[in-house]
Amino acid sequence: MKILSIDIETFSDVDLRKCGVYRYTDSPKFDILLLSYSIDEGSVELIDLTSGEEIPEKIIEAVLSSNVIKTAFNANFERVALMKYLSKLLQKEIYLDPSSWRCSEVQAAMLGLPLHLEGVAKVLSLDAQKMSEGKTLIRYFCLPCKATAANGGRSRNLPSDAPDKWDLFKQYNIRDVEVELEIRKKIKDFPIPKSEQILYELDQRINDRGIKADMTLVDEAISCDRQFTVAATERAYELTGLENPNSVSQLKDWLSERGVEVESLSKKNVRELVDETDGEVEEALKLRLLMAKTSVRKYEAIERAVCSDGRVHGLFQFYGANRTGRWARQIGSVSKYPTEPPFRP
Repeated sequence: MKILSIDIETFSDVDLRKCGVYRYTDSPKFDILLLSYSIDEGSVELIDLTSGEEIPEKIIEAVLSSNVIKTAFNANFERVALMKYLSKLLQKEIYLDPSSWRCSEVQAAMLGLPLHLEGVAKVLSLDAQKMSEGKTLIRYFCLPCKATAANGGRSRNLPSDAPDKWDLFKQYNIRDVEVELEIRKKIKDFPIPKSEQILYELDQRINDRGIKADMTLVDEAISCDRQFTVAATERAYELTGLENPNSVSQLKDWLSERGVEVESLSKKNVRELVDETDGEVEEALKLRLLMAKTSVRKYEAIERAVCSDGRVHGLFQFYGANRTGRWARQIGSVSKYPTEPPFRP
């Protein structure tokens, strides 16, 4: 075996988009539901882990081996998820070094292609296309569901709850590997340069290591902001007498009654108005700015993303800007780009 192509479907009670893959897989409820793979670009095989099937020993050995190349579209997800899953399965700490992983998403990005599997498949007009039912199936099986009387009070949907949907979900998982295989064949003449692969591996190790978070500072900053916001909001109610001082239309009417006509209450416009007004109007505008402050969103993103080891992982997305090759942000609203993002030579 030289190349192992992988795609997985997973479950977690943590929001992947808001918290990132490291926090997502750090949840005790994280699990791999389905795993499809292809050996040396052969036929795709599926393992239904949720229904009791087990990963073959040869596949586990291949994943652990530094001599077998593993490929996936957004390989960071598969690598981190399998790292967590195998650590539980083998009851020991497993680290999957990124040096034996190749990411077809990065390779596609370097050619100016979209940063998602469906988009790349469409642009390249592949015979195999991502199944459109995927988003609905992911919402059904991969996310917690609301407990209702109609569903028997369950908080998660299992294969037994919808066998037909589960069979379709398995086809979806297989198709993703088939699409990824076709993408790699289509762009095989444009491999990731060795220098870029080295940087990708460095990026992955940086994300794996993460940064230590001072959660005392984070918690206190969020607490202070909430107290401050409550005080500012109470003062706005008292000053304006409005039912909702955060309402744009209500505040515009209130200002109009005091001879101040405004088209927009954007931050920029409000800041300009503050310099042109005085008295209760000036104070009301300053309170609006205070209530709209976003200065603690980074702290809130850290609070969501911090893992059980007290570190925040996965802050960088390699080649997130596919025309310049710049790093992009990976988690929630931490930041779109790190300060002074480095360019590669």
